[in-house]
Amino acid sequence: MTPPTINTGDTSWLLMSTALVMLMTPGLGFFYGGLVGRKNVLSTILHSFLVLCLISVQWVLWGYTLAFGPDVGGVIGNLDWLGLRGVTTQPNPDYGATVPHQAFMAFQMMFAVITPALITGAFAERVRFKAFVLFTLLWATFVYDPIAHWVWGTGGWLRTLGALDFAGGTVVHVSSGVSALVAALLIGRRRTHSEPHDATMTVLGAALLWFGWFGFNAGSAIAAGELSTSAFVVTNTAAAMAALTFMTVSWIHRGQPSALGATIGAVAGLVAITPASGFVDVPASIIIGLGVGIFVYLAMQLRPRLKIDDALDVWACHGIGGTWGAIATGLFATTAINAAGQNGLFNGNPGQLAIQLVAVAATWVYAIVVTAVIVKVIDLTVGLRVREHEEALGLDASQHGEVAYQH
Repeated sequence: MTPPTINTGDTSWLLMSTALVMLMTPGLGFFYGGLVGRKNVLSTILHSFLVLCLISVQWVLWGYTLAFGPDVGGVIGNLDWLGLRGVTTQPNPDYGATVPHQAFMAFQMMFAVITPALITGAFAERVRFKAFVLFTLLWATFVYDPIAHWVWGTGGWLRTLGALDFAGGTVVHVSSGVSALVAALLIGRRRTHSEPHDATMTVLGAALLWFGWFGFNAGSAIAAGELSTSAFVVTNTAAAMAALTFMTVSWIHRGQPSALGATIGAVAGLVAITPASGFVDVPASIIIGLGVGIFVYLAMQLRPRLKIDDALDVWACHGIGGTWGAIATGLFATTAINAAGQNGLFNGNPGQLAIQLVAVAATWVYAIVVTAVIVKVIDLTVGLRVREHEEALGLDASQHGEVAYQH
């Protein structure tokens, strides 16, 4: 049997994409950091930075084998690849026949990094640092890794069912967005509401996210070629359309065009196109961007009425945006873009929409239940919230003894 041959072009593109996705996590830190008050900027940015450190180690020790290791019952990987044992620089045909297995592992590691970082926006300005660290490790292990195996792992039950998720609509965005809502509900509301202290920082963060998202989506082709090019184009188109839509809707509603609204819309568009990016054409990406701009804006208006303090609207942007993207994949997918995929409802295959709905529902239910358990366990052991006077002082000073700005 001829051993698989590494393609240097594919490998170069995958490594570059890995670096692009890595940049998204500090970009997220800036995006979130600008949206919180001055007393909590450093702690908010540190959450994203430290998730990069924590999950980089967790992934190589046990996360990767749970998510992508040899299948156990369709629900989890076994421990054969613990500590990357057997994960070499030779290709694994299941995950990339033309790239080193370690390159695929590293690419997926950056997805595992940013997903729990997304949740931190929901409980910004009020959670103890120790609790955040513990939550990140437990959530990555018991929520992210199993869902990643269901959808992407060889033998995973949703993959076997035929669910389409090119770059993480359910795995990354629905899981984090739903978990964010649960965490915000159980942790409780902030005692004082903070206004965004630096809109320019948020715009910068959104731009870095947009830039990195080309690696997120186009890199998920695992090869440089037609599919990665198509994914790149629809990603940019959906983001732009969603930004325009969200800003226009908020302009009509508020009477003024919002800079923050444009950036939130762009991120929502990137979220929604993520599961569809390797399966849909450009006209579909415009509709996906248009839809998510409206749906996320409406969800953001609903959230305060629910009396849940999801501080940075993670549920609206990622939970609702990811849900729409996964469903839209079932509507617009076409084998004309990706022969390895399936046609969606509008291309003659209504069954695909049903499969997408199953994947969304399974992710919602599992993420809600397990996140609730994790949050409760942490609260009963180390405690979740900072004390009232620490919250008033700000987490930068009370948790880290440092401040972002000298007065």
